Amino acid sequence: MTGMGAGMARAVAMMMAVGVALLFLLIAACLATVIVPPFLDRIYYEGPASRHYDGARFFNPDGAIDMPAPPGTSRQGFIARWLLGNDDRPAWPDAVAVKPARPAPFAAPRGMVATWVGHATVLVQAAGINILTDPIWSDHASPFPPLGPKRVAEPGIRMKDLPRIDLIVISHNHYDHLDIPTLKALWQRDRPRIVTSLGNDTILKANGIPSVALDWGQSVTGAQLNGLVPEAVIQCENYEHCPDYRVHATRNHHWSSRWFTDRNRALWSSFLIETRAGNIYFAGDTGAGDMGWTGDATRFGPIRLALIPIGAFRFWPGQMESDAHIGPRRAVELFERLGASTAIPIHWGTFRLSYEKRDTPPRMLEQYLRCAGIERKRFAPVRIGQSLLVPNVSPVPRGPRHCDQRAIDALE
Repeated sequence: MTGMGAGMARAVAMMMAVGVALLFLLIAACLATVIVPPFLDRIYYEGPASRHYDGARFFNPDGAIDMPAPPGTSRQGFIARWLLGNDDRPAWPDAVAVKPARPAPFAAPRGMVATWVGHATVLVQAAGINILTDPIWSDHASPFPPLGPKRVAEPGIRMKDLPRIDLIVISHNHYDHLDIPTLKALWQRDRPRIVTSLGNDTILKANGIPSVALDWGQSVTGAQLNGLVPEAVIQCENYEHCPDYRVHATRNHHWSSRWFTDRNRALWSSFLIETRAGNIYFAGDTGAGDMGWTGDATRFGPIRLALIPIGAFRFWPGQMESDAHIGPRRAVELFERLGASTAIPIHWGTFRLSYEKRDTPPRMLEQYLRCAGIERKRFAPVRIGQSLLVPNVSPVPRGPRHCDQRAIDALE
């Protein structure tokens, strides 16, 4: 065979090999659409149907979550551009300077101190107990790190400087809120009591982490979590770590999933925590829905501190909220509906999850507070690692309303 003929034969053989490989990939892709979804599905909870559970999956009674693609694009194209990093999102910094806090072991008996660790993670120290919300210390919010959203700001408290944790509340099972490596580390170190929503306890148990799961409208006391009878009178010789508190799971408007096809197999919620120092409200991760769910928390009395999300609300230019995430405008409405005395804005500036600039949520929040005539200090952004001595409950005065819509519209 001539050299030219041998070359052509090799080329033909290579083309055939590539063709066979592509055929196998096509077959594998077709099989994956049948095999993979059921494999990735999980049954986290089984129980009777209710006003927000159909016997298989949970749902929002005030309407389903819709996640449309940006105008003029398809959902497939939107996802492809997001995965390839070609989605024209405003730039974020690669890293943000953080001065980590070193909190005291406890707050005073009637005191309350809150330290923003980043994203939806806040350390609240109240009446001698130390509480963490949706703790995540991992560098990536993803099932496959280093793929997925990467932390741009280090945690505001180093794990080694974290005081002993008494209570953890986990709102739902998205990776930026239910972080198994962090929860394993905290459980092994402190054996905290963990309260979450129905079904998420199954995920935790599979990783060796015990927890108590609540449905909306249910509650549990610190006494019960510590193995005491419900009617036990809490008498602590020292207020430190004294389990005199009650956790209520309250409705919000969101969804859940860890493996795509397990969507809404576990519940999502917000929490109202009653303590000797006052009530703490953690909104979790939420869209607006009918906003009627805010009343579930206010019936337990005045809220001294509310933790309210303001970020990851924009998925195309000009969008002001998504079905799953309130933006600053709705966050101010939530603050008003709760009648909270003080709030801290959370769920922004840590992981790049959406399309707004990193500093758009707090800048927009300030504008909408002016629109409502609410003084900034009542709902002021804090730096990651900054601690706030939470004032006692007091009425929120109203000043002049000044709404600069042009300034709001100019924010990316």
